[in-house]
Amino acid sequence: MALTDRKVRTAGPGRYGDGGGLYLLVSETRAGSWMLRIQHGINPKSGKPKRYDLGLGSLADYSLAEARDRARECRKWVREGNDPKAWRKQGLSAIPTFEDAAKQCHAARAEGWSDRHAAAFLSTLELHIFPKIGGLRVDTINERDIAAALSPVWLSKPAAGRKLRQRVGLVLDYAKASGWRDQAAPRSSLSALLAKQGASGNFEAMPYEEVPAFVAKLEGEAETVGRLALLFTILTACRNGEAREARWSHIDLDAGEWNRPADLMRKTGKAHTVTLSPEALAVLERVKRWRLEGPDPLLFPGKGGRPLSDMTLSKIARPTGYTVHGFRSSFKTWAVEKMPSIPEPVSEAALAHVVPDKVERAYNRAKFLELRRRLLDAWGRYASGTSGDVVQLPLRLQG
Repeated sequence: MALTDRKVRTAGPGRYGDGGGLYLLVSETRAGSWMLRIQHGINPKSGKPKRYDLGLGSLADYSLAEARDRARECRKWVREGNDPKAWRKQGLSAIPTFEDAAKQCHAARAEGWSDRHAAAFLSTLELHIFPKIGGLRVDTINERDIAAALSPVWLSKPAAGRKLRQRVGLVLDYAKASGWRDQAAPRSSLSALLAKQGASGNFEAMPYEEVPAFVAKLEGEAETVGRLALLFTILTACRNGEAREARWSHIDLDAGEWNRPADLMRKTGKAHTVTLSPEALAVLERVKRWRLEGPDPLLFPGKGGRPLSDMTLSKIARPTGYTVHGFRSSFKTWAVEKMPSIPEPVSEAALAHVVPDKVERAYNRAKFLELRRRLLDAWGRYASGTSGDVVQLPLRLQG
């Protein structure tokens, strides 16, 4: 249904479509902006049309009628064979400040976040980042600006510093996807400017709301055995050593199960079965091309057919500021908050934590396994961004 002037004036926080790819984005602070979603060209990897989210300016500057005019101009620009990313370079689209871009990013993304995370996203930026770089045009911000903004908390509050870095990166990636920047958030160059943080606790866990964007980031990068192993680790909520040492003989593809022998389960010393979601099974299909000859090859072989090192997976996750092991906590928190219909012992069993036999018997062993399958299948959909609980945009996490 098309927007009306009255609807625009009274719209609360959220995203509202006008048709033809034109959207009104309203932040929690009631700041409004216009965005045009447009398709142009083909993605060579997926074979699907490329999608662009182009900022058309703020609601304060453009009325509904004016936004429609700008959308028509932009569509015509693209139909004439021009690159959508060049739209702003023609002076046809105002480039927002970092603060305005952050509020537009928040309005577009917050629908898929918990209330707590959505509130924290803007409040932490308002407290620590906006006073430093909020007024800078988003296309001019570089790694030195970000490092200067993070420096007051980077060493004194390491966990908060890492979350701020990730949120700044999310805004800058959104700005690139919207056509306001030529580059995504700086990553390796920013790391070179920031001091090494001290230890801030064991197994720092990524908030589960951020897992789908991180998985999307992994999926968007060149496929390697290490990245597939990390995806499999996340999707099965296993310990990374269990994934690195898993063998094809442990896998029952027909049953959709990973039957881990006792010698693989060093934490408990007991054999354990993990149900495999369709997303986890898809990872195994993709890693088949690396399968080595031999009587019992590894799922994820490293050099010389040896298991991947712990550092291989840690290096991929490290730029986020979180650990590989922490994804188990991400899964657990998600299970408690998002799957209240599943008894907590089920998520404990999915994590291969010791569950007393009397608890498992109370549910019937067969039913208990099916509850675990239901839980891990839902986690696979959530983490991969295919469940209705997630709004997935072509953004990449800070790395």
